[in-house]
This record gives sequence, structure tokens and C-alpha cells, in this order.
Amino acid sequence: MTGFGSAEGNVLGGRLSIEIRSVNHRYYNPQLKLPFELGGIEGPLRERLRQLLERGHVTVTARWIDAPPREGTVAVDLGRARHLVAAAKELKKRLKLKGDVDLAFVARQPEVLTSHQDGAAPAQWSDVEPIVEQAVRELLGMRVREGAALAAELAGRLGALEAGARAIEQRAPERLTAELARLKKAVAELAAGVQVDEQRLAVEVALMADRVDITEELVRLRTHLAACQEALRSDGAVGKQLGFLAQELLREVNTIGSKANDAAITQTVIAMKGELEKFREQLDNLE
Repeated sequence: MTGFGSAEGNVLGGRLSIEIRSVNHRYYNPQLKLPFELGGIEGPLRERLRQLLERGHVTVTARWIDAPPREGTVAVDLGRARHLVAAAKELKKRLKLKGDVDLAFVARQPEVLTSHQDGAAPAQWSDVEPIVEQAVRELLGMRVREGAALAAELAGRLGALEAGARAIEQRAPERLTAELARLKKAVAELAAGVQVDEQRLAVEVALMADRVDITEELVRLRTHLAACQEALRSDGAVGKQLGFLAQELLREVNTIGSKANDAAITQTVIAMKGELEKFREQLDNLE
């Protein structure tokens, strides 16, 4: 699911900003962009994000608004200084120049005095955790709002599937009656006036009715739809559960379609498969 959160805080005497973004992804896929001072917290940061965000491509960017203070050192290149002093004195002697070779002159020369900035001490997870938690809270708030809208859309798809199931359930007895009438007519035409064994015909009709009966499929379909509705009302991550249920719904709808042998039911099945396809597409956006 899509979301964004950011927070700032004081770390190592500086000011640190953390931004967390998440976009739709089937699995949990973190990507961290941290300054070197935060290299030691990568492990606990990944683990905490995994606990809070079960799915999504998650990008964490940390940057210094105000860099932490760093201790500096100055190095002296005595060898270079000696060579510079000797060369300056030689130059003075040969060209008969006035003036003295003093400290100010030597210190101004390149690479005699060099400064080095030591890196700040590595940050501890306890220093950064409150900033991460605040950023994640913002992100989760955005995802909750998006999730509510997505759940409403998915519930609408489930409602359309329930309506289709009711339409098939209402049509099923009429379809069976019509199928029995068709079979009797076909037998009568084939018999061409020959006496037909009514008992044998009744047995064949019963077998045919059993083959085309869709009662069990409708019961399982309604059970899966109820499980989907219950999952949408829960507070936890339900994306994977709904993905499994969507597969089971498609299996039952396909079976009903293969048994239907009825134009009205076939049209309803086609519409239901379209709703299921849209339902499954949206599940990639749901945690």
C-alpha cells in the first residue's frame, strides 16, 4: 500500500531527518539510504520495519539537516617544512634578498599543515528509534485511510458476487426443470412411438440431475464470500488470506459455469469472473 511519513530529531548532537515511503508490492521489500554514521543501526531498523509493515516496497531515507560536530586534527609535515626553509634560505642567499624565513611564511605553504576531520561516533538504535517510530506512525495513518477506501471497493465487488450467486440460485430450479423437459422430449423423438421404460428413464433423469446439480458449489461459494467479508472487517493484514479465498471463489464459479448448460447462468458466471478479476487486481494493493 502507498504511504509516506517523515520525522526529525536530535542525534549525535546534530539534526536528523528520516523519510519513509511505501508503494504497492506483493512482498515486504525494504531499501535503506543511510549516512555512514547510521550504518550500525541497519539491522534493528530492518527488523522493526518488518514488524510494522508486512507488505510493500519500503524506502527509508535518512539525512542530516544539521551534521553532528566532528573532532578535527592537524598534521605537520616536518620534512616538507625543512625543505621549504632550506630552499627559501638558498633563494635569499643566491638572489641577495632581504627578509627572514619565519613561521608565518612556512605555515602558509601548501601541505605543511593539513587538517583532518574525524568521523562522528556511530549512532545507537535507541537514539534513532523514536524518529523512526514517528515517521512510521504517519505512514501507517496514510495507509489506513487508503485501506479503508480500498476495503469499501472490495466490499462492493463481493456484493456483486453475492448478487450473482443469488441470481444463479434462483435460476437453478428453472434450469433443471427445463433440462428435464428437454431430455424427455429428446427421448420421445428418438423412441419414435416405441414404448419407453419409464423406470429406466427416471433413473437416467436422476443421474443427469445429479451431474448438473450446483447446490454444493453455491454453498461453498457463499461460505467463501462470507469469509472474505469477515476478513475485510478485521484489523490485521488480510491481503494473503483474501488472495487464497479469491482463488477458491474462482474455482467454484468455474465449476458452476461448466455444469450450467444454461445461457442465463453462463452470462452471470461471465460477469462474476469479471468482478473476481478486478477483486484480485486490487489485492496487490492491500496489506
